[in-house]
Amino acid sequence: MQSTAGVTIINQILEQQHAHAGATGAFTHLLNEIVMAAKIINSEVNKAGLVDILGSTGRRNVQGETVKKLDEFSNSLMVDRLYRSGHVAMLASEEDPDPIEPPRGCTLGDYIVMFDPLDGSSNIDANVSIGTIFSILKRTTTGPECDLTDFLQPGVKQVAAGYVLYGSSTMLVYSTGNGVSGFTLDPSVGEFLLSHPDIQIPPRGKIVSANMGYWDYWDENLKNYFRYLRTKTPDKPVYSLRYIGSMVADIHRTLLYGGVFLYPADSKDPKKPWGKLRLLYECNPMAYLMEQAGGEASTGQGRVLEVEPEELHQRVPFIGGSAQDVAEAVDFLSGQRSE
Repeated sequence: MQSTAGVTIINQILEQQHAHAGATGAFTHLLNEIVMAAKIINSEVNKAGLVDILGSTGRRNVQGETVKKLDEFSNSLMVDRLYRSGHVAMLASEEDPDPIEPPRGCTLGDYIVMFDPLDGSSNIDANVSIGTIFSILKRTTTGPECDLTDFLQPGVKQVAAGYVLYGSSTMLVYSTGNGVSGFTLDPSVGEFLLSHPDIQIPPRGKIVSANMGYWDYWDENLKNYFRYLRTKTPDKPVYSLRYIGSMVADIHRTLLYGGVFLYPADSKDPKKPWGKLRLLYECNPMAYLMEQAGGEASTGQGRVLEVEPEELHQRVPFIGGSAQDVAEAVDFLSGQRSE
């Protein structure tokens, strides 16, 4: 077995490039820009408490500089670095209502990138783990300008997806369709080093992750599923509830330990009849990683990656995790099981 000690994320990306005949290096360069953006965002996240003491949006710090909120900073940074790479046709961000136009005179490429620059940013003040999520597609149209159809592709069309977790350590987890790899940032050398090669989610876990505060909005099928999880049977233990409220952190734990993460439709809540999570920026990239790690991801009515997007900020229910757990949850939500 080849040693993974000291393998950087750039090492792995270059190895994958060399394995593909005819590769131009454009995709490698694009991923490298995401890696660099993650390092810069990590640096700002680590200073968040100090920055807040010195000033916030609308005020100036002791150097006379306007302090931006971290999510605004992260969004601007991702846009700037990705367009400067010269390999992006167009970008879309969870922070912007429409696709982001490239700067005038910018060299354009063949890739579409959609991202959530700082998932869970509302938890920053509580020092809770937050993250960046990204999804990469190939442009489908031709001509000088992109079309909305370039973005509205089902998740199965993704050529890469991943997330960066800014926590007690900073990790970048991604896939290009050949399994899932996790890299941990070593601050002493400033590099992401391979720490979790070939991540495989257990076929069944014993942790369920959901916001139980919405219990009153759930239908009886979903409530029956949670009652079942709280009952010990010969086939399964009593499940523990773990919900952080930052999707990146909850998905990361689920990938490593198994179990199931749910953000279902709130059938009785008119504000979120289809759940909260956005298909293109959150559900598709996380579903891609789940499947690449041997798990599953469903809307409760079908595979997340097969949903045909209808709009840029479309929301869908999400059930992802260990294959057995997801299948079981879907059976309950569809009414095929009640106990």
